[in-house]
Amino acid sequence: MRRRQAGAALLTAMIIVTLVATLASAMVWRQYRAVQVEAAERARAQASWILLGALDWARLILREDARANQTSPVDHLGEVWAVPLAEARLSTFLAATNSSDAAATDAGPEAFLSGGIIDAQARYNLRQVLGDPTERALEYRVLERLCDSAGAPQGTAALITTQLRGALALPVDTASAALPPKNLDQLQWFGLGADTIARLRPLVTLLPVITPVNLNTAPRELIAALFDGMDLASAERLVQLRRDAPLRNVQEIKPYLPEGAVISSERVSVQSNFFIVNGRLRLDERVLEIRSLVQRRGLDVLVLDRQRVSPAPDVTAAF
Repeated sequence: MRRRQAGAALLTAMIIVTLVATLASAMVWRQYRAVQVEAAERARAQASWILLGALDWARLILREDARANQTSPVDHLGEVWAVPLAEARLSTFLAATNSSDAAATDAGPEAFLSGGIIDAQARYNLRQVLGDPTERALEYRVLERLCDSAGAPQGTAALITTQLRGALALPVDTASAALPPKNLDQLQWFGLGADTIARLRPLVTLLPVITPVNLNTAPRELIAALFDGMDLASAERLVQLRRDAPLRNVQEIKPYLPEGAVISSERVSVQSNFFIVNGRLRLDERVLEIRSLVQRRGLDVLVLDRQRVSPAPDVTAAF
């Protein structure tokens, strides 16, 4: 009887120890998980504030550029705003600005900031297909040439044109029209694949209003697509010309255009008011990337849209 009682007591003690160990491990895991979530949220908030400061810095650069160009409003790739920021250690930058606290900043987390400003008007604004009805056939041909240059699937230009005119043109049948997209990524609502949008992104954009293409910043593929009969060789010569001396007015491109080509200030320009600010922060093992669309109105720079971007594994420092 005593042996049976001793065995039952031992078994009960083992069960109690097992239960206590299980509960303790569960509590430790929950505590660890809460700490990890709190740390991730804190890092995300810190990164967002840093990138917000970087956006304000970019706005200041654009404002100073506008102030410097008040007498001759020309935007080109030789200006300060067009120089990308290579990945730089943020703590080192803070230590340089405050040498008395260098040891404290070096002891902080590893944070690296990079990014750049891109001229949004260096890309073809898809709202052009909603412009003057007499020019819609030309704009469709431009978009078709751009889709072919980007390697987009057949019918992409027709799909974009039809859907945009149905979603953005007025008046619109709200019962059958698609939701109006606000940025290029939302073209997936029209049935475009993510790969197709990625192919088109270097050449096209979607801005709130109709805008001309800046010939000082546009790539040769876009310049060649803007004019019927123009080839890449002529567009390349124009690109080489502007590297030595930026275009001061659109009439300077006449020698490079096919005979009979019409230069319209509604379609081409040498200045820009819309810019894309890309910011990327690498904090320890976390990466936060934000793309912002800003508009310059005189000396004011307004933020129109901000998107969080999911960076690919091979994302470069400035994009």
